[in-house]
Amino acid sequence: MPEPVEPTPVAPAGDTMTTPRIAPAPAALVEPVDAAPAVEVAGTRKLGLIGWLSLTWMTVLLLAVVFAPALPLDDPDESFLEIVRRGPTQPGHILGGDGNGRDMLARVIYGARTSLLISVSAVLIAFVVGGVLGLVAGYARGKVDTVLSTAFNVVLSIPSLVLVLSFVAVFASSDQETSNARLTTVLVLAIALVSMPLIARITRASTMAWSEREFVRAAEVLGARHTRIVFREVLPNVLPAMASIALLGIGLAIVAEGGLALLGASVVEVPSWGNMIALGRPDLARAPHIVGIPSVAIFLTILSLNVLGDVVRARFDVRESVL
Repeated sequence: MPEPVEPTPVAPAGDTMTTPRIAPAPAALVEPVDAAPAVEVAGTRKLGLIGWLSLTWMTVLLLAVVFAPALPLDDPDESFLEIVRRGPTQPGHILGGDGNGRDMLARVIYGARTSLLISVSAVLIAFVVGGVLGLVAGYARGKVDTVLSTAFNVVLSIPSLVLVLSFVAVFASSDQETSNARLTTVLVLAIALVSMPLIARITRASTMAWSEREFVRAAEVLGARHTRIVFREVLPNVLPAMASIALLGIGLAIVAEGGLALLGASVVEVPSWGNMIALGRPDLARAPHIVGIPSVAIFLTILSLNVLGDVVRARFDVRESVL
């Protein structure tokens, strides 16, 4: 039996060809757009109270270090008998005096100049050298990566304190007349040596991740030179991670200088936070502020650097999520 044929609908008189209309999708099939990521991105860019306090501390500290000669401070090496081992709130000496009667405020500020000079210089050298080696290892890979990564692991396998003490003993031995400038240079190079592998490994890992991105592959397909790809495409994206670990490295370098000072391997002719603690150990029971004040300065500085490093890393993570 033949199947019935459905009649063709006839358009009303006066109408011509009509365009079929597409029915809107059901509301259940339309997925709502989640606005939470935008709120999260906007929130991660705020410093917060701790971030602003850290930034304020570092700003005040750097201004005091730079303009120390212009500030109304006593000579950090001048002794005043009336403040020998006296605590803070002494007339004319806000933070009191040390075991030799020297003004603690002046010594803390001038000591910050020495500690920051050594730590920042060391991390800056490690940042440049380790960053370049990490970029080369992460982008070239293969045998180059194997050789450089092995070198990084060898340096990291040696205890940092032992390596720095050995470096200082060889190039600034105590039986030689070592000038303060030479000892400072040796300390900077020694701390840079132990900091370089850490920055290099972070840079290498970040470079390996970014070198797989589409824009890097596109630059390679278009025939761009490797140096241009590394320094124009990869490096700008790797710098935030390098900056974050460099801020942490400065804090570690300050601690390293303090540890060397306790072992008698740091500078002694100029004040530093490390040698202030070392010189105040005999008077720890009678005048704990001699050790406590530079220790608090080290604590606040390292805490501020860690917080600011987390801020840099958070901004980098936000950039990753947006991409």
